[in-house]
Amino acid sequence: MKPDWDKLMEKFADSPTQLVADVDCTADGKPLCDANGVRGYPTIKWGDPAALEDYQGGRDYDALEKFAEENLKPVCSPANIDLCDDEKKAEIEKFQAMSDADLDAAIKEKEEESEKAEEEFKEFVQGLQKQYQDAMAKKDEAQAAVKASGLGLMKAVKATKASAAKEEL
Repeated sequence: MKPDWDKLMEKFADSPTQLVADVDCTADGKPLCDANGVRGYPTIKWGDPAALEDYQGGRDYDALEKFAEENLKPVCSPANIDLCDDEKKAEIEKFQAMSDADLDAAIKEKEEESEKAEEEFKEFVQGLQKQYQDAMAKKDEAQAAVKASGLGLMKAVKATKASAAKEEL
């Protein structure tokens, strides 16, 4: 992926409105990565720098370029309010009218909701993993019991009979 990403960065290097860059999350960029929820590498984020989103598309050059061309452009935000529809403008104005303490509390509440959803998902996946492991153990035990009940001998007898029948011909 690195060569394709480098090629994409080169293509957008002179763009006044589109930034394609990389950050070394293991060195000087670690605080930036931590602040934006980067947990694995490589991670691609996009969107408003104040509210980056996870990229979910293809990782080859063509997919990355198509996504960049279609999505990396100024979007509705407090910095580009002229690009917002009336509903989003009203929402931005509501948030701008909030005190810093109220805005911090609202952000914290939404982040906690998101973390709760992530935690519930992880618990669900752990439950599925346990079900899978239990079912795999049950299957292995059942197959072992079938083999122990004489399946191997039955197959050997059948093969011997078939071989004997061919010899008689």
